[in-house]
Amino acid sequence: MANNLTFNPTQLPTFARNRSGDSSLSKALAGGASSGGGYPHRISIKGGVFRLIADSKQIAALEERYMDAVIVNAAPSVQRQFYAAKFDETATTAPSCWSSDGTKPDADVREAPSTSCAMCPNNIKGSGTGESKACRFQQRIALVLANDLEGNVLQLVVPGRSLFGKEDGGNYPLQAYARYLEAQKIEPNEVVTRIRFDTDEASPKLFFKTARWLTDDEFAIVDGQKDTSNAKAAVLMNSKTPATTAAPAARIAAPVQQEEAEEEAPKPKVKAKAKPKVEEPEDEEPVVRKAAETPTIPARKGMASIVAEWDTDD
Repeated sequence: MANNLTFNPTQLPTFARNRSGDSSLSKALAGGASSGGGYPHRISIKGGVFRLIADSKQIAALEERYMDAVIVNAAPSVQRQFYAAKFDETATTAPSCWSSDGTKPDADVREAPSTSCAMCPNNIKGSGTGESKACRFQQRIALVLANDLEGNVLQLVVPGRSLFGKEDGGNYPLQAYARYLEAQKIEPNEVVTRIRFDTDEASPKLFFKTARWLTDDEFAIVDGQKDTSNAKAAVLMNSKTPATTAAPAARIAAPVQQEEAEEEAPKPKVKAKAKPKVEEPEDEEPVVRKAAETPTIPARKGMASIVAEWDTDD
């Protein structure tokens, strides 16, 4: 199958050899903060299928379990979103609470259950389905399809289960993927990334891996796409979407359980005690590293460098 890939990070094309200076994209991918309105062109992963959505309507679905794309932008922080009612992907109702920086509710949240995400009752294990948390981690990235580099910039909302964790057989959750790229001194917008579903999981979970370098001509197209207004709009939260009812959101007490369980973000390393096992292992909450180890690769720091600021290793 075409899912078998070999990528050599040392075979740099001309544009990668000539690159200098830092970039913000890889910093953002690692969970490195902005809110705004809805974005019309996006990729949905509902039902474990890649679906192209335009103006809230599905216009195509991919039969393959993978998608080749180039990441051109990313929200600068891991974001959070909470629905007091059962989430409906097709509805235009705004979430009950949201956070663009993952640490505190945005200023335009009407009735926040807490002033701090860490102290929020919806950040407690078991407040959602099973052992999950009712408030979900996610991160918006902007991408273009590898076979349509000049086409629409698309939004992909990467759920928490696909953000955190470790590499598995050459497949990476998003933050681990960014760390891999940083170690190789590769910028995310210099390569085609294969995004595929974890077929061992019942609910949609994504893996990321490098497929190939872009050619110089392809990179010139992508380099123009990353600076467009669409690439910037695609990583903003949809919190400005008006609610379908005029009534203000009630203060959140007991959240309604949501359909799919989600892994939590990595927690700070602690010297002590092993945690008791749960049915589905969850990752721990991200913390800032005091100092990143410099990889034994040329000392050119790229946009994947923000990965070094977050420690998700147990």
